[in-house]
Amino acid sequence: MPWSERQQAMLREMGLRVWEPTTPTTPTRPPAAARTVEAVATGSIDTARKVAEAEPAPRAAVASAVGTAPVAPAAPSPATATSTTVSHLGWPELREAVAACQACRLCESRKQTVFGVGHAQAHWMIVGEAPGAQEDEQGEPFVGAAGQLLDAMLLALGLDRSAEGEPAARVFIANTLKCRPPGNRNPQADEMERCEPFLVRQIELVRPRIILAMGRFAVQALLRTSEPVGRLRGRAHRYQGVPLVVTYHPAYLLRNLPDKARAWEDLCLAADLLAQQAGPGVHQASAPAQ
Repeated sequence: MPWSERQQAMLREMGLRVWEPTTPTTPTRPPAAARTVEAVATGSIDTARKVAEAEPAPRAAVASAVGTAPVAPAAPSPATATSTTVSHLGWPELREAVAACQACRLCESRKQTVFGVGHAQAHWMIVGEAPGAQEDEQGEPFVGAAGQLLDAMLLALGLDRSAEGEPAARVFIANTLKCRPPGNRNPQADEMERCEPFLVRQIELVRPRIILAMGRFAVQALLRTSEPVGRLRGRAHRYQGVPLVVTYHPAYLLRNLPDKARAWEDLCLAADLLAQQAGPGVHQASAPAQ
């Protein structure tokens, strides 16, 4: 039955063309797209959707009829993007990727990500565990009391996290996780796994000559071992060919003061390993004045 002038006017206002049979032969069942348009013209959106579902018409025609665009392909999940695209990023792009990361649920509770601090071509790279409350507030690793202790230890070796001088005096500091776990709980295995590509890329970009792994979770991430720190410290390990020294986390040292002397021994070992790369005659680290 032909549509009334009122119905045709409604269709024109909606930007829809009126479907007309191409031949005056025996009436045939109109295509689904046309019957969808007819349902819209008579004011029944629900009927239009049922028609489209019962006999799928070309997607563009149905989309035009009911006023919705075709569904675009889903974008890669943040977790997939992290594992597949980080390996070629430069510093600016890597920083942006960390800030935008939603690969695990830590993104829901963080105030900001903690990317890292120091010189991008440092000889020293220090890897910690996970940000705490103050790191989450300031966006920088190792702040507060633990950070002050670390800075004092580095200063005793002539190092500074903000140094811009000789490469041997430069430090880059990063954490295994870039987001704070709620309540400062221990990192979970899936969180470490999804955040690992960021740390790996940071090490690749810095190209350090010595790595200092501070704390159990930093050791687990870099050395793939569950051995306690006490059994791993005191000797040289390697990560991707780079000498690596295991030591205690400064937050642990604040609770266990007797182990500060052992931590200093670890820093001296790291300094000696770096000096050996530079050749004979390089000044070795000595114990700080008490």
